[in-house]
Amino acid sequence: FNKDVTHPKMKRRIEKPRILLLDCNLEYKKGESQTNIELMKEDDFSKILEQEETYIRKICDDIIAFKPDLVITEKGVSDLAQHFFNKAGITAVRRLRKSDNLRVARACGATIVNRTDEISEEDIGTKAGLFEVRKIGDEYFTFIEECEDPKACTILLRGASKDILNEVERNLQDALNVARNLYMEPALVPGGGATEMEVAHLLTQKAKSIGGVIQWPYKSVASALEIIPRTLAQNCGANTIRSLTALRAKHALEGSHVNWGINGETGELEDMSTLGIWEPLSVKLQVYKTAIETAILLLRIDDIVSGSKKRGEESGPAVDHGAMPEA
Repeated sequence: FNKDVTHPKMKRRIEKPRILLLDCNLEYKKGESQTNIELMKEDDFSKILEQEETYIRKICDDIIAFKPDLVITEKGVSDLAQHFFNKAGITAVRRLRKSDNLRVARACGATIVNRTDEISEEDIGTKAGLFEVRKIGDEYFTFIEECEDPKACTILLRGASKDILNEVERNLQDALNVARNLYMEPALVPGGGATEMEVAHLLTQKAKSIGGVIQWPYKSVASALEIIPRTLAQNCGANTIRSLTALRAKHALEGSHVNWGINGETGELEDMSTLGIWEPLSVKLQVYKTAIETAILLLRIDDIVSGSKKRGEESGPAVDHGAMPEA
């Protein structure tokens, strides 16, 4: 995460750290409503400061009693608390995002504590092997590494500009989603328009065995599916009609021609299993399902009633409300 230690004298590298995660302020609590304090004597102000110091010392003593090496909190850390931590040899990181704090907890086995007087030994995370703050570019990043059985991890992306970084992030997100889909449903189908052409061929065969009007939906879906290989052929500059006709003939042959599709780089017909071009089955099923549901939705709309008038169209005849006639 993108944070640095709160005090320059704190350690920036700790091996096998004891990590304590907090969700509370390590500074003096301000009144929730408007508070007025009357100072009658000269030493009243110093007493107030002493009370603040006593409160901060107490919460710091609660933390120091468990001997953590690293304290991470989602709220602020006062200068006085930093001083006590620095004396005790504890490193502090403040104002960490809730999502990042949860990830750290899953990585190092710690439990996020809401009050310092509720800390127990079980809340301390001891599964991390290394805590280190490194400078990358102009910013400091905190790394918690070499964790035992971590349940969370971070992928750090770097790019020359924001646009390149966003593009890399989108590509990584797509790759992770593909990996997740394959893990959830480990099934693949050939790409390059091979699946669409084979399904279109089977639907056309089915349509021939059905008589009457019912065969037309089959033919329409088959024709729609052929758009994918046609688009692939157009994108690489191949002869669309010739490529589609040849591909249709390939899939019409009995045998192992179901994997044949269009090579997106050369425009030639090739076996997708040889090229290693595969697509997740779950994505294909969802695409077909959404396309057919959308078509059904549009066919259910009989007519669109528009309440707006065309520009330049005159309004209806004016109603005479008994106004005086013009002279």
